Amino acid sequence: MIAARRVAILGAESSGKSTLAEALAARYRTVWVPEYLREFVDTLGRVPFEHDQFGIARTQREREEEAAAQATGWLFCDTTPLMTALYSRVYWGRVDPELARLDARHDYAWTFVTAPDSPWEPDGLQRESEEVRQMVHRMLLETLEARGIPYVLLEGGLAQRLRRVEELLAAS
Repeated sequence: MIAARRVAILGAESSGKSTLAEALAARYRTVWVPEYLREFVDTLGRVPFEHDQFGIARTQREREEEAAAQATGWLFCDTTPLMTALYSRVYWGRVDPELARLDARHDYAWTFVTAPDSPWEPDGLQRESEEVRQMVHRMLLETLEARGIPYVLLEGGLAQRLRRVEELLAAS
């Protein structure tokens, strides 16, 4: 059995990561890994503290490993530990060493970044503002470029993003 190729879908808050990951999984008849942070916030009714960050990233990666066993062809990952580390830098100015080690394992066949080009929508505890969304987007692109991680920026609506991803995956 051939292992599924993992696809990282990264982006700032309210940029369409979850919608895209779910649509791609349906299109390719495979599974996707939802963002654990959303579940964390909904379950605990609070935003994470600094000491929660490693556990959130570890759980995200564990769920990715579990889903990989069920995936066919592609595994679409709605965020990765890289985003958790980035938000640690935003909110606390540092990254826990354990989280940094987990973040260093960016082993994805493709990395797609969802552009923050749709209207920003508040979502309870998880989302801050359009200004934070734009800042996180800039930081994400800078981080990927500094680490030499190739990525494709996806702009436009869902249909346009899906077409672009399909073109790229078909060619790989």
